[in-house]
Amino acid sequence: MTVATDQRLLFSPFALGRIGLANRIVMAPMTRSRATLADNRPGPLALKYYVQRASAGLIIAEGTQTSAHAKGFPRIPGLFARAQVDEWREVTDAVHEVGGHIFAQLWHCGRISHHLSQPDRALPGAPSAIRADNMVMLDDGTRVPTDTPRAFATPELPGLIDEYVIAARNAIAAGFDGVELHSANGYLLHQFLSVASNQRDDAYGGSPEKRARFVIETAQAVAAAVGADRTGIRLSPVSRYNDIGEDDPTPTYDHLLGALDRIGLAYVHMVEGHAGVSRDPAGFDFLAARRRFGGAWIVNNMYDASLAEEALREGRADLVSFGRPFIANPDLVARLRHSAPLAEVDFTTAYAGGEAGYTDYPNLAELHA
Repeated sequence: MTVATDQRLLFSPFALGRIGLANRIVMAPMTRSRATLADNRPGPLALKYYVQRASAGLIIAEGTQTSAHAKGFPRIPGLFARAQVDEWREVTDAVHEVGGHIFAQLWHCGRISHHLSQPDRALPGAPSAIRADNMVMLDDGTRVPTDTPRAFATPELPGLIDEYVIAARNAIAAGFDGVELHSANGYLLHQFLSVASNQRDDAYGGSPEKRARFVIETAQAVAAAVGADRTGIRLSPVSRYNDIGEDDPTPTYDHLLGALDRIGLAYVHMVEGHAGVSRDPAGFDFLAARRRFGGAWIVNNMYDASLAEEALREGRADLVSFGRPFIANPDLVARLRHSAPLAEVDFTTAYAGGEAGYTDYPNLAELHA
């Protein structure tokens, strides 16, 4: 039996919202730090980078800022200015020309930031004034501890949601097939969900229902603006990344997933375990979570082809996303199909800027030319 036959579900088509995907392989969103420093355009190499990987059924592009104040790291692209939209349009057009599909991931870093990264040098905002035990990089390349953020006042929250809506509309104008809300790995939306970062005493903090409210309202607003069938969300209930987490996330995510199901989002993109570190479910029932949402279910975290096929066959997933393997293997789909060796990421160049470690990884055809 050939590998292609063994893996036939992984390579079978899938209807996601209004688009048809050629296979069940998703390129996960990954920060690559190649955007322009001054104005947060995706950068001149982004077109080549994404086209190289367009054989994925779906690309979810790197986390993209919803506003200038959403910034946590240097060289991150945005979707809040015309120049950014125009340059992203070149990328999405090129991906579509080779038959690919691409979503934008909408990202606000919240407390994972520093006042020197903010446009007005003010403290970054977050659900509560609780510092994450983290380091962040500044524009000059130095690493510093995160600031203790200021807590967003309740009247500010509708404006934050509006920024997501504007960025979502800009994404569609830029030619993206849809948007993903980044509500994972300890960034702003996830910060509202977690008791580790949300100790508010208003309508957006306290009970699981209240902590989920900001995420639900954001999802509702974005879905109303661009279509629920063009809106997804990424979640990581047990990830400890960015000093996040809580002892019992189940009540929060039970409520959240039920609400997202009623909104009718295109998909949930679920990080199973501690992102990039462990697949330990830490007591969270991911299969039960999957049953609470009727849309497409994308699973992520340390998957290989065999584990991906198993998840699809057992009905634990509709699609499987791969992160780091896509960095070093632009033709990952072909390599998985033919059980070819996978190249490893060179972390000395992965975030260094320029082509090295970004667009210079060879595909199989180049290796055997």
